[in-house]
Amino acid sequence: MPLIEFRDVWKSFGPKAVYQGLNLSIEQGEALTIVGGSGVGKSVMLKLLIGLLKADRGEILFDGQHVESMSAKQLTRVRQRVGMLFQGAALFDSLSVRENVAYGLREHLKLSEDEISERVAWALTLVGLSGIEAMHPSDLSGGMKKRVGLARTVALKPEVLLYDEPTTGLDPINTTRINHLILSMQRALNITSIVVTHDMGTAFMVSTRMAMVHKGRIVAEGTPEDFRTSTNPLVRNFIEGNAPEDEDMAALVGTKGP
Repeated sequence: MPLIEFRDVWKSFGPKAVYQGLNLSIEQGEALTIVGGSGVGKSVMLKLLIGLLKADRGEILFDGQHVESMSAKQLTRVRQRVGMLFQGAALFDSLSVRENVAYGLREHLKLSEDEISERVAWALTLVGLSGIEAMHPSDLSGGMKKRVGLARTVALKPEVLLYDEPTTGLDPINTTRINHLILSMQRALNITSIVVTHDMGTAFMVSTRMAMVHKGRIVAEGTPEDFRTSTNPLVRNFIEGNAPEDEDMAALVGTKGP
């Protein structure tokens, strides 16, 4: 049985249809990257999985249990098993790095102060930032903030790690560093990873499998090599950065302004 399944999932926000029959299975231990253009609903998929958003219809299963019908208490248990690195790291500016990383530990686990300190130090070492516990987010670079956010996530020792656009806004050096961290987390913690990105360099580097979202559905799945050699025009255009003229844009050609 797959660890995570989306079965014929539909989701709209007012008149905007995001998903129209999403089907996707994710196996335990794999590193799956979801790719697709901006606004296709990649991040929405992660929020549906942990119950931050509710599907209009369809089924979402986590470890065989239906997420869409869970109580608040059941969703809390799921969220304790699933860690999420948000796009902007989502650190508390008023708290030190130590307190940021310890936040989830205090909320969800009954640990002594010594145990919390040990877990914080362990998590910061994993992301290559040992010894910065007393610093504040304002003292950190964008790349360091992402790594502290990742440390806060792994401190809870989740079974699944969700990465929402982990390299957005980073320079090439920090992008490579985050990509290496995603790989090292996969190896060190033996977890399931789901990465949402439009950065094909990141996708090719960190994935064991990839899936592409287009117009509310998964239109391609396979290994990174499958994507590199794909003849699917949607995949090729995305990888190569082509922007084929769609019907809406074509309708504007030749029109005059006011």
